[in-house]
Amino acid sequence: MKSLLFRSKIDNFFFETFPSHSGQVMSVVGIDFGTQSCYIAVARTGGIETIDNDYSDRCTPNYVSFGENVRAMGNSAKNQCITNFRNTIYSYKELLGRPYSDEQVKIVQEKVPYKITENKGQTLVEVQYRRETNQYTPLQITAMMLMKLKETAEVALKAKVVDCVVSVPATYTDMQRRAMLDACQTVNLNCLRIMNDTTATALAYGIYKQDLPEETESRRVVVFVDMGYAHLQVSACAFNKGKLKMLGISKGNVGGRDFDSVIVDHFVSEFKKQYKVDASTNKKALIRLTHECEKLKKQLSVNIKPSPFNLECFMDDKDVSGKLDRPTFEEMCCPLLHVVENTFKTLLNNCDLKPSDLHSVEIVGGASRIHSVKKLVKSVFGIEPSTTMNADEVVARGCALQCAILSPTFLVRDFTILDCQPYGITVSCDTKDDESKHEIFPKFHPIPFSKMLSFYRKEPFQINSYYSPTDQVSDSHKFIGSFKVKDVVPQANGEKSKLKIKLRVNIHGIFTVASASLVEKITADETIEMEVDKKGKKNEESNEELSNSNNKNEAETEQSSKMDQEEEMNTDNNNKDVPIENGNLKSDSANEEIKEQANKKSKKVKLIDLPIEANVPQLSKEELNIYIEKENQMKAQDKLENERADAKNAVEEYVYEIRDKIYGPLEKFIKEDQRSQLSEMLDATENWLYEEGEDQKKQVYIDKLAKLKEFGQPILNRYHESQERPLAFNELGSLMQSLDKAVDLYQQKVEKYNHLEESEIEIIVKEVKEKRSWFDHHQNLQNQLQLYEDPIVTVSQIIVQKRSLESACYPILNKPKPKVEAAPPPPKEETTTSEESVTEDMETKPEKTEQTQKTDEKMEVD
Repeated sequence: MKSLLFRSKIDNFFFETFPSHSGQVMSVVGIDFGTQSCYIAVARTGGIETIDNDYSDRCTPNYVSFGENVRAMGNSAKNQCITNFRNTIYSYKELLGRPYSDEQVKIVQEKVPYKITENKGQTLVEVQYRRETNQYTPLQITAMMLMKLKETAEVALKAKVVDCVVSVPATYTDMQRRAMLDACQTVNLNCLRIMNDTTATALAYGIYKQDLPEETESRRVVVFVDMGYAHLQVSACAFNKGKLKMLGISKGNVGGRDFDSVIVDHFVSEFKKQYKVDASTNKKALIRLTHECEKLKKQLSVNIKPSPFNLECFMDDKDVSGKLDRPTFEEMCCPLLHVVENTFKTLLNNCDLKPSDLHSVEIVGGASRIHSVKKLVKSVFGIEPSTTMNADEVVARGCALQCAILSPTFLVRDFTILDCQPYGITVSCDTKDDESKHEIFPKFHPIPFSKMLSFYRKEPFQINSYYSPTDQVSDSHKFIGSFKVKDVVPQANGEKSKLKIKLRVNIHGIFTVASASLVEKITADETIEMEVDKKGKKNEESNEELSNSNNKNEAETEQSSKMDQEEEMNTDNNNKDVPIENGNLKSDSANEEIKEQANKKSKKVKLIDLPIEANVPQLSKEELNIYIEKENQMKAQDKLENERADAKNAVEEYVYEIRDKIYGPLEKFIKEDQRSQLSEMLDATENWLYEEGEDQKKQVYIDKLAKLKEFGQPILNRYHESQERPLAFNELGSLMQSLDKAVDLYQQKVEKYNHLEESEIEIIVKEVKEKRSWFDHHQNLQNQLQLYEDPIVTVSQIIVQKRSLESACYPILNKPKPKVEAAPPPPKEETTTSEESVTEDMETKPEKTEQTQKTDEKMEVD
């Protein structure tokens, strides 16, 4: 069955959902995993929606904090960044997939208060957790945050979350993308695509546009400026109806935090002069100042007037204050603005574009609101920046759309997405000689994409892959991986065997050797025509495509697969079966081979799949299982600790609640000696909570609460009984009065009850008499008791008596009256004889013609 999920009246955009075997529609989630904050978007009834977290906030801070017994993620972790700054981790996204020797690790190390260490070249974060020193990789920290986002989505959707699309910076390398995939697998998330921020933004923009040019018309080129907390990403995208193609990207190492740092450095210097305090020597003070400067930056983005701020007890018990205006701020940020300007110009040069070629410039990201950045957009591109999209949530929305496209449970309007490779990819074989390296995927090459190469070898060999040396990739990321093709043997005559190797950049932007096949030729006696050769070639190609089905990291839509095949065919026309021998490209063309094959005897070709041993920077199955086990252990510990904390809080809450009430509303319901005794118990429990009971097991708190309730609950019960008992007695008394009135009406021969029997009325009278006797007796006894004494009759007992009376009397009073049969109607007088009536009928009916009779006969047959 298909159910319509939503229809947008504006753009006629459709989602259709297909329920799973269990009958429930699987959830589809897009995650914008930012450096400072994260957003979650989902497809649900009404469209794409950004969901709230447990703090009713759409923005979830990307913070992970470690306490003595429990972890905290998101808002609760950020709240600890000052009090627990050494164990609160943030900006770790820049460490993901980077070895300790990477330059970026050193840059981050200078900006964060927590400790970054290394082990065997691997970057580690050191924290105190469960009173022990623990070290975690950035991948594990990322998995912890993804678990938090997953739980947030499951609470909002009330369904299990499995499929997702996660965003990464467009310039993420192969190593970083593999690390993000491993992090998703650690928390049982099926990442359908690692999607570039720029591509997600372009998808969220283009899929709703109804005025895009047709495919035969000139493309619409739009520039997207995404300036976030840590980086600036600028991309150009070409749009046609139902299609987008990324033309190129440009990255600047500047973000919102760099503008924050400029303000922080300014006030650190000012406070040295004015207040004689150096915030750079106190990490806690520096964090407070950084948060305040971030707020100040946001105020300067909308106000030109000077914006003040104050910090109490900043350092040495001194209160500090300062103010800053926009012109001064922009003057201090000139070096950063110069980087922004160069990034804009680099994009135009990379994509061979002129400002006149652009349709519009869309700005997104939190830091894009800075006034001077908007001015630079207009200065370089010659177009006023457009703000038609939600600057904070657009990436998450684009990821959710992509997830819906890729998910088998959704049917989305066709929209082709063609991304681009940020760096060129070069491969070499068995040698480190630079002359043997060939650039297979140039910079900004469309992806996902496959290329087929031909090799001639006698023995197993290794394919090494690198990022092209002309691209600005750090040395630690230059090497992508090595792929050893095994089980290669020479031909029967001892010559080199022909091998077909399929190289691919998949939907995640990850390079891999998708398949390797040995071409074994078998000579046949008969000859065949060229058309048969071509058909055989097509079958060969289809077999090669099928050999790629074991690639577990790929998740592609039908439309992207079709597009990919078409692109591959176009590439094959120029580069198909490019022979490589001893590391050098051969010049034999495909046409010459076809001619030779046409002149010779026909040959049957058999493809033999060869195993490939990949050596890439990715977790092995054993390492991944260890990470999964550790995460599950920490999750179980968090659950246990949260339950323990809830039990402890319940004891503390009960102490405060009862202590306030025994001298207030409960004062009349407890004797003086009991009040003193209970007060002592509450004080002793409070002291115990902050001393011996500070860290006890869950059951200890449960037993302590039960002991307190054993003494205090009777008091609360007496209070609630006294509040509800009068109402219960009144309801029972009203019922008896209504029954007495019904008996009086019966005795007055009122028509409503005249069908009842005398014996039935006697039953009602008897029941009312018994209940009134019980009512008067227990009410008199209860009125003689003091409020601090336990009641002789409870509300529940009164309700039982009321229901008993209703069940005995209501069936009698509601007894329906017997039905009276109506007298039969008198027979009608016959005014005409049967013959006369028949004659009249015959006269009134028109005579049927032959044609009418035939028509009637036909209709009757029908």
